[in-house]
Amino acid sequence: MNDTILLAIVLIPSLIVAIVFHEVAHGWVANALGDPTAKESKRLSLNPIRHVDPIGTLILPGILALSGAPVFGWAKPVPVMKHRLDNPRFGMMAVAIAGPGTNFILAALGAIGLGLIARGLSAPPQGGLELLITGLNYFIVINLFLGLFNLLPIPPFDGSHIVEGLLPPHMARQYNKLRPLGFPLLIMLLLVIPYFFPSLSIIETVVVPPVEWARELFMKLAIAVAGG
Repeated sequence: MNDTILLAIVLIPSLIVAIVFHEVAHGWVANALGDPTAKESKRLSLNPIRHVDPIGTLILPGILALSGAPVFGWAKPVPVMKHRLDNPRFGMMAVAIAGPGTNFILAALGAIGLGLIARGLSAPPQGGLELLITGLNYFIVINLFLGLFNLLPIPPFDGSHIVEGLLPPHMARQYNKLRPLGFPLLIMLLLVIPYFFPSLSIIETVVVPPVEWARELFMKLAIAVAGG
């Protein structure tokens, strides 16, 4: 089995779990705070098919990966109707935080699992066990990246809803006007600018350092669980 297939075996399940739980968390919190739209749309399901966006989840990431460009994408957004929330301003912030927050919880569970496996090791892992450990490492990194990436204050990322909720109402209304420009702005920041000015890559300069810092923290958790 070649390295590409092995990488796919550990990456794809990790990515699916990270994305699906992220989206379901948005819908679950929205439902708990008064908006049952996601539940009515049958989006509170862990079935990946309900959350896949053909372009954002499959086609675009594949094209970017093959071209060597920064890989990003999106799942089908869980529908949330702001006006149906009991407290729209607080509710949208809570719904937004739920996605990244769930990714951080998943990363912690991955670190705990890694530590429990390491605790029982008496020799270097091989075969399926080595693959499982590799998968857990990727699982932790993917969830940290997805969580932190979505906290960027760029519409339509979760971070934009958090910023909007923290701003005074008059400033929030002005900030909300950026939403129609969110996707073109995203393409500009993630693809166009890094292509012409590699040193200004938002992923390399803004997202990767916090991910590496967070990964070190979660590895310390794994070591603590392992008894190291």
